[in-house]
Amino acid sequence: MSPAYAERASRLAGAVVWTRGAEGGGGAVTVLPDGCMDLLWTEGRLLVAGPDTRAYRPGLGAQGPWVGVRFFPGTAPGLLGVPAHELRDRRVELADLRPRGEVRRFTERVDAAGDPAAALEDLVLRLAADAPPPDPLLRAVVASLVAGRSVSATAESVGLGARQLHRRALGAFGYGPKTLARILRLQRALALARTGVPFAETAVLVGFADQAHLARDVRALTGQSLSGLVRS
Repeated sequence: MSPAYAERASRLAGAVVWTRGAEGGGGAVTVLPDGCMDLLWTEGRLLVAGPDTRAYRPGLGAQGPWVGVRFFPGTAPGLLGVPAHELRDRRVELADLRPRGEVRRFTERVDAAGDPAAALEDLVLRLAADAPPPDPLLRAVVASLVAGRSVSATAESVGLGARQLHRRALGAFGYGPKTLARILRLQRALALARTGVPFAETAVLVGFADQAHLARDVRALTGQSLSGLVRS
């Protein structure tokens, strides 16, 4: 992450508000898959970052500054009115998903705010107030997978068959439950390793066969080594 990156809990349950200053010296930030979707603001633009299946590296012209609201997995599609799988591995203009006049007013409001992060959060709370309440089943799915339960055990715990769970997961998370479980396991491993837990112990604690399995999965999902990610 850039040294200018900061985040805080949002007033929207489970969401995070984050800010990142303009990149200096041609630096770039790699965004790792986390099972989430974000609403992004940079001056004059509102965008949606769909759920990633691999690391995303912004191109030239994306230096920022940026403000974002990162939604709890599975909650953004209800606010935006679009299935998550339609946005998988994509960054799209909010105006492609909602009426352009409305988005123009939203953008002007955040542009003019003294605190764009607070203004963007207010916008998200407004969208949430007009949207159906989050489906508690989806939160239960995430909790089960975070706890390391298998996809079949997770499906059984929420009263769905495997095919039903897969279909619900595509719309809510952007990919099937196996991919979501893999991404959530990656995030658990990174969080643990960054506290200083040895890699071999980290692998066992989060459900990998061994350290080599952990290293392969990290490389496949992020394009980087575990040690490199922990250092950064």
